[in-house]
Amino acid sequence: MDKKFYTPREQAIYPSLAGKRVVVTGGGSGIGSGIVEAFARQGALVTFLDIAEADSRALQDSLAGLATPPKFVRCDLTNLEQLAEVFKGIGPVDVLINNAANDDRHAIKDVTPAYWENRMAVNLRHLYFCAQAVVPAMQAAGGGVILNFSSISWHLALPDLTLYMTAKAGIEGMTRGMARDLGRDNIRVNSVIPGGVRTPRQEALWHTPEEEARILAGQCLPQRVEMADVAALSLFLASDSAARCSGREYYVDAGWYGA
Repeated sequence: MDKKFYTPREQAIYPSLAGKRVVVTGGGSGIGSGIVEAFARQGALVTFLDIAEADSRALQDSLAGLATPPKFVRCDLTNLEQLAEVFKGIGPVDVLINNAANDDRHAIKDVTPAYWENRMAVNLRHLYFCAQAVVPAMQAAGGGVILNFSSISWHLALPDLTLYMTAKAGIEGMTRGMARDLGRDNIRVNSVIPGGVRTPRQEALWHTPEEEARILAGQCLPQRVEMADVAALSLFLASDSAARCSGREYYVDAGWYGA
């Protein structure tokens, strides 16, 4: 992980997370890498899935000295057969962090049926089937946690992201449905909604002084959201401290209402 983009924050220690079996999708870089590190430092047994092998192996190597170092498993989440086999190999999961996504920009006129299907596979479909894969073991264990990552983008109606925002809006509806259906099994399901988080990818592709000023002007707090901020919220929601939190959307966006 590029430490330039991971500013340490005061982190609570959650004893309930020690030894928990945690899976993070899209954990090799960006927000996911911060979540992987944060859970591993809690003593959780973290497996992270990604297709970005170089970034993922670099992250795994950088955290190899931890008492419970995370493990990287390559998985193309758009391949549902591969996804199912990977989860069979992982075994029972206590906490699923459905983080993987891709926010490529696109114009409405350029969207084809094939591109639509691909974007839904990348940004929406796999969350459902990852959850489906872990639910039986959670039910047998008497409970579990699923965190589905949405995005501030559709709440702000940002431009050139119609398919990404469609998927992210769908995630919040899916979360509420799962929370209702799985609550009787003591499985808590929530949405995490990050704002304008500083990651290497976002800074490289979209960052300009004008964009920085626009984001800060739209936020209640005039500081950029860091990966560690998202990780802190994820730790809380996965811990027993959030035992009565389910079926809701939790923002970590510095109060971004647009500008």
